[in-house]
Amino acid sequence: MQRQAKDPADPVPRPALAWWQARVLYQIFVPSFQDSNGDGIGDLDGVIGRIDHLADLGVGAVWLTPIHPSPLADAGYDITDHAAVGMVFGDLPTFDRLVAALHARDIRLILDFVPNHTGDGHPWFRESRASRDGVRRDWYVWRDPAPDGGPPNNWLSRFGGSAWTQDPETGQFYYHAFLPSQPDLNWRNPAVREAMHDVMRFWLRRGVDGFRIDAAAVLAEDAAFRDEPPDPAFDGDTPPPERNRRTRTDCQLVTLDYLAAMRGVADEFPDRVLLGEVDTAPDKLPAFYGEPIPRLHLPLNYRLLSVPWKAAALGRAIDEFLEALPVGAWPNWVLGSHDKARIASRVGADQARVAAMLLLTLPGTPLLYAGDEIGMPNVSVPVKWMRDPFEQRVPGYGLGRDPYRVPLPWCEGPAGGFSTGEPWLPAPSPPPVPPVAAQVRDPGSLLALYRDLIALRARRPELQAGTYDRLRAEGGVLAYARRLGGDRVTVALNLTASRLEVAVAARHLLLSTLPGRADGQLKGPLVLSPHEGVILV
Repeated sequence: MQRQAKDPADPVPRPALAWWQARVLYQIFVPSFQDSNGDGIGDLDGVIGRIDHLADLGVGAVWLTPIHPSPLADAGYDITDHAAVGMVFGDLPTFDRLVAALHARDIRLILDFVPNHTGDGHPWFRESRASRDGVRRDWYVWRDPAPDGGPPNNWLSRFGGSAWTQDPETGQFYYHAFLPSQPDLNWRNPAVREAMHDVMRFWLRRGVDGFRIDAAAVLAEDAAFRDEPPDPAFDGDTPPPERNRRTRTDCQLVTLDYLAAMRGVADEFPDRVLLGEVDTAPDKLPAFYGEPIPRLHLPLNYRLLSVPWKAAALGRAIDEFLEALPVGAWPNWVLGSHDKARIASRVGADQARVAAMLLLTLPGTPLLYAGDEIGMPNVSVPVKWMRDPFEQRVPGYGLGRDPYRVPLPWCEGPAGGFSTGEPWLPAPSPPPVPPVAAQVRDPGSLLALYRDLIALRARRPELQAGTYDRLRAEGGVLAYARRLGGDRVTVALNLTASRLEVAVAARHLLLSTLPGRADGQLKGPLVLSPHEGVILV
């Protein structure tokens, strides 16, 4: 069991932090979290039914993937009404009950906000494509064909193929950064911006505590519609959508103005937060936080998923991110999402326990993807069951996201307790890891470790607001200290399958990732077992 001793010293005074700084955020991929009505798709009542799990885990906020009306061609990101709840997920009264139920347990709610595009069934797009002279024609990005009759330029969809689709009725092409059924809104049109600001206000007035802004870096395209240059690194192993450098369709300067305006809308309401899906490369990070104009509170940082799981590489990536932060910016860390491979599959089940300790002890806000707390791996999905358009349009490169979107196993039995019907994606039986119900009963489970880590983070101010000092990032060990006032917590992580000795000044063990290691005073040098992480004071 991951036992916790009473802290040997009284904690220092707790600093004043915003809720989104102090708490652990938890992403729910709604279609695969919990189905309440047997149709095989997760819904809002299902989330309500699992609030005890959220509260017991100790998370302080949940981010829901889109819950709006949609044909679900892209897991709900092809929205046909941004100011409504899709019937498959529930309705507005159910949404209001969810907000009330979460807030009653002191859990905040963050919605996925999808401002870059709509579904092609959205009334705005139907009106836009009806006529070149229509009122909403300029709400989307339309261009005449190239002189040869083909697409206006060489821009590529991130889901494969041209980013342009020709409308047979009007002869023009419309732009779509993603699927042809996801036409891009024209954010250079003030009417579009105001309409999307009104969408934000609609949900904020219903009690939403913030938004995760989808595709936040691609809201604007090059105003001159110039071709994108080829990527010199492109070769036969590179997926076709990446053969050009996205200098004309990503991170345009005017996008920063749009994000600043969204921040202004959020700031009309007290105590709200904006997360954003953006490029957090060191040279771009300060602008997305807002320097000097406030933009995103938390540009989501997936950096640790793109580096080798080695002490030196992780230490360097952490340092580079922290050093790139503008003054006053708050860091954040993500180890998984509905768009990223499961951490347990990437680093293995043993290191998944170490990864949990890393995520919950680094400075800033941790974001946990539902299922990672039980060690869910990627799950192979047979071709006939695949639902992700990315894999369907760009096969053979392993880009499909279905393996990390399968339904969560809550208990033994059919569909793992996810649904009484046939799940929209196969629910493996038996589940690939012990389900939630089994891990709740096991004090040595990964779920128990997550609960202990989150609880420890909540009561140790150093882990919430302390400085970060790297002590070691070599020889298979990543070690660092978190300091606040005169108090210090030391974290030492063994990233190898060998026993390693570590020189540390701390002598009192608070928590180990391994079941059975007793807490208390260390006798002699600190020796880390294979795949072990420890927290000491």
